[in-house]
Amino acid sequence: MSGIEVTYRFPPGVDAHREAKIIAIGQTAGTWGERWADRSERLRAHLGQVLDVMTLSDGTSRATVRYPLANCPEGVGALLTMIYGKYSLAGPARIVALAVPPGWGTRCRFGIGGIRSAVGVPSRPLVMAIFKPSLGLSPEDHALILRDAAFAGLDIIKDDEILPDIPECRVQDRLKACLPVIEEVRRATGKTVLYAMNLSGRADQVLETARVLVSEGANALLVNALTYGFPVLEALAADPDVNVPLFVHPAFSGALCGSRDWGLDYSVVLGTLPVLSGADAVLIPTHYGSLPFSESEEGRVKNELLARGVFPVPSAGIHPGLVPRVIADYGNEVIMNAGTGIMDHPEGTAAGVRAFFEALDRAGQGKSFEMENVPEGPLKSALRQWSR
Repeated sequence: MSGIEVTYRFPPGVDAHREAKIIAIGQTAGTWGERWADRSERLRAHLGQVLDVMTLSDGTSRATVRYPLANCPEGVGALLTMIYGKYSLAGPARIVALAVPPGWGTRCRFGIGGIRSAVGVPSRPLVMAIFKPSLGLSPEDHALILRDAAFAGLDIIKDDEILPDIPECRVQDRLKACLPVIEEVRRATGKTVLYAMNLSGRADQVLETARVLVSEGANALLVNALTYGFPVLEALAADPDVNVPLFVHPAFSGALCGSRDWGLDYSVVLGTLPVLSGADAVLIPTHYGSLPFSESEEGRVKNELLARGVFPVPSAGIHPGLVPRVIADYGNEVIMNAGTGIMDHPEGTAAGVRAFFEALDRAGQGKSFEMENVPEGPLKSALRQWSR
C-alpha cells in the first residue's frame, strides 16, 4: 500500500463523486493559482486520490480516498485531522474503514501474548474485575476487595474509568495499599494479578503519573484514550519508562460513532485507532450486555483487534451466565470484564470470581447452564441473580 486509504459512506441523495473529490483535494494540498505553477509537480504529490465510488442497494454511497503517506508520516492526531478534520463540518459523511501501510503507527509492546505471559495463563479466557462502587471507596477498601478477588483466582482488576485522582483516594495511595496484596498473592499462589490503574489529569500529568506509578510497582494502566486523546496513548506506548500493558476504555466513543450518517464506525474508533496508538487491550461493549451495541459492530471491532494481536475485552453487563455466549463469540482469546457481575454477587466478591471460573469449566465441558442442571454453588447463585 502506497498511502493511507479511507472509505467514507454518504447517505442517499449526496453526490458521492463530488464529495470524494472535495475530500481528496480539500483535506490535502488544496488548489493553487498561477503563481505556484512552477511548484505544481511538488504540490500535486500531496494531493489525495479518489480510488473508487460506488452506490449500494440501500441508496447510500461509498468512496475510498488515498492520502499520500508523505502528508502524515506518523501520529494519530495528524491522521484524524487529515482524514476528517475540517470536512467533519461539511455535511453528512461517515468513515467506515481505515487502512494504513504495514509498520505505520505505534505498535503495542504486550498485546495478547504479553498479557498472558504477565498473568501466567497461556490459553484459557482471562477474567477481569472492576472495583465497585466506582467512587467513595478508600485505598484500603480497594485493597480488601482486591484480596478477596485475587485469592479466588482473578487474573486482572481495574479502576473504574470515572475514578480520577481524587483527594480521598489518590492513585498513588491505591497503589501503596494494593501492592502488598499483589505480592502476598504472588508468594502464596505463584500468580501475578494485574491491576490497571486509571490515569487522569492534564496530558503532562497523565504521562508523569504513569511514569511514577510504574516506577513504584504498578503493573498495568487504564487509559481513557477517547477523552484524553490518542496522542496521549501513543506517548505512553512509546515511553520506555511506562513498560506495562495499556488497557483502553471506550468512554466517549458513542459521541463519535453513535450517529448513522456522521462520525466514524466503531471498528475504526475502538479497533483500528487504538491498535495504531499502541493499545494492548481494548474494552468494548457486547451486543448482549447492558449498553445498546449491535452484533455486527462488535464483531468488526473484535476482528480488528485480534488481527493485530490486541486483546478484546467484552464489557458492560457481563456476568457468569453469559460465559458460553462470550466463548462462542470470541473463543479463548478474550478477557471477560465484569463489574457488578463479580462485585454484586450475593455471596461476595470471591464467590463472584469463582462463579466465572465455574462457568468457564462448565462451558468447556459443554454442560448445560439451565438452572435445574447447575449444582448449588457460586455459579447457580449468579444465575439466580442475573439470568432472569
